Amino acid sequence: MSLFSYERLIDPILRDVRQLIPEFAGIEAGDEVLDVCCGTGAQVIEYGQYGILALGIDKAQNMLNIALKNKERLNSRNTSFYLADATALPFSDDRFDYVSISFGLHDKERGIRDRVISEMKRVVKKQKGSLIFIDFQVPLPKNMWAMFVRAIEFIAGGSHCRGFRDYMSNSGLKKVLKDHLLYEEKTGYFKSGIVVIVKAKLNSE
Repeated sequence: MSLFSYERLIDPILRDVRQLIPEFAGIEAGDEVLDVCCGTGAQVIEYGQYGILALGIDKAQNMLNIALKNKERLNSRNTSFYLADATALPFSDDRFDYVSISFGLHDKERGIRDRVISEMKRVVKKQKGSLIFIDFQVPLPKNMWAMFVRAIEFIAGGSHCRGFRDYMSNSGLKKVLKDHLLYEEKTGYFKSGIVVIVKAKLNSE
């Protein structure tokens, strides 16, 4: 999918979901949040509106160019963006109060997906930190939203589409949480059951 399509089509559709994430997850002004695979920066900028200290990373410079443009256009405070690979985050252990990923897991091959989550676990604060996952619910409900999602993923094609199919055939976030020894602290379903948001903690055992 082109950057134009994502910014003009997908970001507006997801804006209401992005707006409710800080309250849903209990993120407060002054908390430090890392958003990985931040894309156009929409979630990072939304965090900034709440006084959250938000940092976004993405490995695609063209996406970050859009994020930086939006930051300047909206005079977004408390936000910053960096070019970085989510499978090798350039941050120290136990750094962030929260680490989030918004629709950045379903499009990745399983090995990459696992490395991204391992890095998220490494940089979040072990005792008080939380991971926030926003992605598609598995299985998708049988409605028009689900038809739209499948069409978009088909159009995206390539490794994106292969990742989506693997994610859908392997229980989505449920398997992610189990494989990475994470437990659900809070879960919510939105957009007619298409979107699931999970606030997860590291398993202390």
